[in-house]
Amino acid sequence: MLNELLSAAERAEACSVIQSTFLTAIWETLYVTIIATFFAVLIGLPLGVILVIGEKDGIRPLPAWLMRLLNFIINVLRSIPFLILMILIFPFTRLIMGTVVGTRASIVPLVMAAFPFVARITESSLREVDAGSIEMARSMGSSTWQIITRVLIPESVPSLIANVTLTLTNILGYSAMSGIIGGGGLGKIAINYGYYRYKYLVMFCAVILLILMVQAFQSAGTALARRCDKRLR
Repeated sequence: MLNELLSAAERAEACSVIQSTFLTAIWETLYVTIIATFFAVLIGLPLGVILVIGEKDGIRPLPAWLMRLLNFIINVLRSIPFLILMILIFPFTRLIMGTVVGTRASIVPLVMAAFPFVARITESSLREVDAGSIEMARSMGSSTWQIITRVLIPESVPSLIANVTLTLTNILGYSAMSGIIGGGGLGKIAINYGYYRYKYLVMFCAVILLILMVQAFQSAGTALARRCDKRLR
């Protein structure tokens, strides 16, 4: 059916584009996704911990105004659609990245979009930890840092891995959207060739590759989470 819709010249041109650009695009997509996920976790994980231990009845209560401010910032950033967020923080992106454009410039909006999500899923994972384990650690004189590093995080590792995998796949989808503002990777190819030039075979191949990458990340993350789950041993 596809062969009937495409002429020989169109198929040849699509194959040429795929051969010349797809390897670089795959690398750019992986690079941006992994780097953005790393920084999103680096920012979001501590925020999620603070949201749990800093609440009124938490391990180390923090001022109410500070907790309200953190929740407000996280909720606001989470509620802004990614495409709009990219445009809103474009001046900030230029401030951080300088004159860098293209693939690396998309890292900043990806991190800004993802770290509030990481904070919330971290908060959700930590709240699943048995309160009895926390109270036992407190009764034994453990410090706040010891409770975090020896109870909260170790007990929630399977859930955290599963949620970080979810973040990774979301960022992969966001990275494809960043092609609209000049970000590189498979998203740029799909938009430039599939949308602007009506080269639907190129766009179809780019989408298939994105789906395969999501499946690979999700399968690896799920397997790792199951392996770290003590309940399944």
